[in-house]
Amino acid sequence: MPWQAGVSLLVLVCAGLLAHRYWPLIEEGAGRLAVADRGWLLVAAAATLAAWACSALAQQGAVPEPLPPGRLVAVQFAASSANQVLPAGLGASAVNLRFLNRCGLSVARSATALAVKACAGTVARGCLIAGLALACPGALRLPRMPTAARTVAVWTVAVVVVAVGGALLAGRLRRAVRHVLRDVRAVHELPARAAALWGGSLACAALHAAVVIAVTQAIGLPLAPARVALAYLVACSAAVLLPTPGGLGSMEAALALALTLAGAPGGAAASTVLGYRLLTVWLPLVPGLLTLGVLIRRRVL
Repeated sequence: MPWQAGVSLLVLVCAGLLAHRYWPLIEEGAGRLAVADRGWLLVAAAATLAAWACSALAQQGAVPEPLPPGRLVAVQFAASSANQVLPAGLGASAVNLRFLNRCGLSVARSATALAVKACAGTVARGCLIAGLALACPGALRLPRMPTAARTVAVWTVAVVVVAVGGALLAGRLRRAVRHVLRDVRAVHELPARAAALWGGSLACAALHAAVVIAVTQAIGLPLAPARVALAYLVACSAAVLLPTPGGLGSMEAALALALTLAGAPGGAAASTVLGYRLLTVWLPLVPGLLTLGVLIRRRVL
């Protein structure tokens, strides 16, 4: 949509300006990553691979019908690459929607299954944030904001809450919510599916946090793993609010800021962000797009 493209372009321009301003810091982070411990980087790569399997497990848990496991994992891998070229997660959603439709689910039920998985992922991430926040009090210090900025932020949140509440009262969306709740009940009537949905969602979020932790260990960042995980989960939740392709720009800025607020030096935070994005986005991008092409040629999608 035009407004999404405009917001994405604005965020990318701001990210480019920030990168230009802090280029020496980025160069320092890249240099530190180049001499990082290879063993910990292999651990981070293994956690990245396991995260795709857990994403497939969560997607299976969102539908009562059995899905072909090998193709399901391949679809998650391809979807992660497709997600880097479309804003706000549309790439991954489109790939998974088409796959579920090919597996015999209607378009409406496929969309509902994606909504169930997304809701479970959000709740799982929120539970992890709450648990880590209780375990590490004061781990994240919010930056000081001027009174005017604080007022604007409060009013923005209030407007968003009112808009979401008004949308939920609309008839069409209310019917969609009823369909989602009906499918949630159907899934939770099968204990194996419920365990797959929640276990896969929790494990996927935890493994992505483990990737960041492993990168910090590889570069020798003296920061507690729990604080690093909390910083990542908060940054990930904040980056979702900006509809850039794959969180490009927004995720980097949010994660770097969260790590800095947690106590990491600027160069170490830049190294961590570069390592995490390299392992989860840039290295798998071309293989994932090739997998996507193979799945399309074989009519899996």
